[in-house]
Amino acid sequence: MGTRARTHNPGMETKWLEDFVSLAETRSFSRSAQLRHVTQPAFSRRIQSLEAWAGSDLVDRSSYPTRLTPAGETLYDQSLEILQALQSTRAMLRSHRSSAHDVVEFAVPHTLAFTFFPAWVSDLRDKFGPVKSRLIALNVHDAVLRLVEGSCDVLIAYHHSSHPFQLDPQRYAMASLGEEVIAPYSKPDADGEPLFTLPGRAGQPLPYLGYAPGAYLGQMVDLILKQSTIPVHFDRVYETDMAEGLKAMALEGHGVAFLPYSAVKKELRSRRLVSALPAEMSALKITMDVRAYRERPASPDNGRAPHGGAKPVVATNGKARGSATKGTAAALWDYLENLSRPPRTQTT
Repeated sequence: MGTRARTHNPGMETKWLEDFVSLAETRSFSRSAQLRHVTQPAFSRRIQSLEAWAGSDLVDRSSYPTRLTPAGETLYDQSLEILQALQSTRAMLRSHRSSAHDVVEFAVPHTLAFTFFPAWVSDLRDKFGPVKSRLIALNVHDAVLRLVEGSCDVLIAYHHSSHPFQLDPQRYAMASLGEEVIAPYSKPDADGEPLFTLPGRAGQPLPYLGYAPGAYLGQMVDLILKQSTIPVHFDRVYETDMAEGLKAMALEGHGVAFLPYSAVKKELRSRRLVSALPAEMSALKITMDVRAYRERPASPDNGRAPHGGAKPVVATNGKARGSATKGTAAALWDYLENLSRPPRTQTT
């Protein structure tokens, strides 16, 4: 096994160290790429960039499962200390910024930020108490990364068993906040009937307002349509990432849109939108969970374990444990977890 030639490299990124620590602990390029939310080729390139910076091979690629070279073992030890120190420093800086207000930071995908979050926070303040919050609205992928990188207190996102998030349950706690139904809607005509009713016809497809490729809700709609026993005929005339954009177009009568119930409940009450489903297709909808996720607090006995052993100081996503827990965020999470637990049955 050779040593990589030293080449000029302007610098090293901390995410390379996080990638490397993840690889050392999973011993699998594919698994670590999953946990780090990147493609395997991109993950491999980042490990190679780290090796170029170090001027030495860090991974023994002739073995399976993957193992570290002696240089890699040395860098692994140092990486744990570096990442732990950086994370502790970041936690101290974050506490300076928010200690006076104890603001809880939420990372929320755009649709939930517009539809679910405002009413949920109102209910939370009524039942839990005053909460000062900061909302970071993102696409689903970036919202998950916010949690993985320690840049928020709580992630709120949709969940469906067909498209689960790759979050380690030993590292991240989950609380169920409720359910959301996604179904097709249309503007009504003068008689209150939908302008467009599924399934459409092959020679006269319905104008379809769809989600852009890669959107999480678009994947849910694809699943709905695949499960339909009746062929559905659509002509895609418009697409966007955001449910609010689809709703605006549906309200103007431009076509059929699959939308979350929380996004359209006011419009359904006022009859500005109606279901686009006939009675024989009433089941053409899907129910998703709305879930909250939070990094579990570090336990005091977390220490380094051998590769593949229990309780690594750095989880397989590569981020050091041990950040300070904000008081309001911790109390809020206890409340949410208690709400999501099933009631205990009494025995006699």
